[in-house]
Amino acid sequence: MYGNRTKLGETMLARKILISTLLASLIGFTGMANAKIKLISTIDGSEFKITEPKAFGDTKKKDNVMTAAETEFLKTGKNIYIGDAEAIKRGKKRFGWWSCTQCHGPTAGGQVGPGLLGPTFRYPKDATNKGMFETVWGGSNGGMGGKGFGIMTADDGMTVDELLKTIAWIRAQSDSGLTGNEGL
Repeated sequence: MYGNRTKLGETMLARKILISTLLASLIGFTGMANAKIKLISTIDGSEFKITEPKAFGDTKKKDNVMTAAETEFLKTGKNIYIGDAEAIKRGKKRFGWWSCTQCHGPTAGGQVGPGLLGPTFRYPKDATNKGMFETVWGGSNGGMGGKGFGIMTADDGMTVDELLKTIAWIRAQSDSGLTGNEGL
């Protein structure tokens, strides 16, 4: 009689442990899935957040709804536009439209301002897409003002989506093979 109870107790204990383990794993995975990157200012090293709704969305639609690329980037730091021909084409237009060519040259190789192609950068963190995003969005100590929406004027600036496309174009110009998504 005790043998069957012991066996039943062991089976129930094993099930409880299994369920607890699965539940703990699910909670841990959910926490990881909801983790967000911290954006750090290139100017002073402080953390910044993008809260202005107009900073998000596809500028063609002007809907201020976060794109899949914005969501992925703000969660993981990965730029899903890397290698996307349509996004790269749009990024080239934005690079010219925001007068980036005046300092960084028509192919981002540098002119008055530093080259953006790597493998070395004025700000080493710019080897990653997150680092380059932080530098362009908020500006630098080297004289470049921030290009992020609401940075220079309350109602102007690049959206997160536009900047990710611009970074994809910059990465496409490089012969170094650097994508900025390495390690993600």
